[in-house]
Amino acid sequence: MNNKLINNSKTDKLLLLINKILLSITVLIVTIPLLYVLLGSFLQPDILLTKGFSFDPKHWTVEGYVRIFNDGSIMRGFLNSILYATGFTLVSVGFTILAGYSLSVDNLAGKRIIMIYFLITMFFNGGMVPTYLLVKDIGLLNSPWAIILPGAVTVWNIILARTYFKGLPNELKEAGRIDGASDARIFLSIILPLSKPIIFVLALYSFIGQWNAYFEAMIYLEDRSLYPLQLILRDILIQNEVEPGMIGDQMARAELQRVAEMIKYSAIVIASLPLIIMYPFFQKYFEKGVMVGSLK
Repeated sequence: MNNKLINNSKTDKLLLLINKILLSITVLIVTIPLLYVLLGSFLQPDILLTKGFSFDPKHWTVEGYVRIFNDGSIMRGFLNSILYATGFTLVSVGFTILAGYSLSVDNLAGKRIIMIYFLITMFFNGGMVPTYLLVKDIGLLNSPWAIILPGAVTVWNIILARTYFKGLPNELKEAGRIDGASDARIFLSIILPLSKPIIFVLALYSFIGQWNAYFEAMIYLEDRSLYPLQLILRDILIQNEVEPGMIGDQMARAELQRVAEMIKYSAIVIASLPLIIMYPFFQKYFEKGVMVGSLK
């Protein structure tokens, strides 16, 4: 087969050039801060404070990571964040998929009323104080459920899932009914295996959103042992509060200032690792799920 060369006009070439320049700038904007933080987490504190960044391997150290792993607060926060994000994702995706599929069924009684009710909640809500009082009254304060349950299901995700399910051929459901399958069997054996793209997209949205959240933990949790990683990281980055165990109880304030920056960078790297590791496995489903779930 002969490959035909595409002759682009001068306008097309100019647009392609502009596109490449913009994409290159975007890559630099994203990459430089990541490399900045990563390199800062491995630099010796004295070099980092006096000379700035250095690419000399003699100035590199893993002291920041050693201090973090030797201290229990960040690792405990890391495990708490995994628990909260995983639990939140399971609850969110489970209820969203069930609600989205139910609303995609044509003969569902009261479907229009339910959708109107859901849409109203997108524009009006009780606010922070009533939500806090509700969480308090049902006994969820200072527990992991206060982080996992409130806000686990959003109307936008339900609409996304509903649109995806409506795009699946009805012939699949009819074939299942002809074979004597119940609605539950059709959903579990036919619909779910075809719904991996939207499930992975919803899971990615939910996990990232909860992993980066700290405000709910700040108002619902009192026990510091329940703090997620992001709340501990907030104390380190914004309030400049480093746990005494990271520097030693008897060390002077000068030592705190010496290692604080390195600990900050190391904590940021650790906090970013799960998302960096997870995204490549979700990427192949991400584009398909978003496009199919939003364009119909």
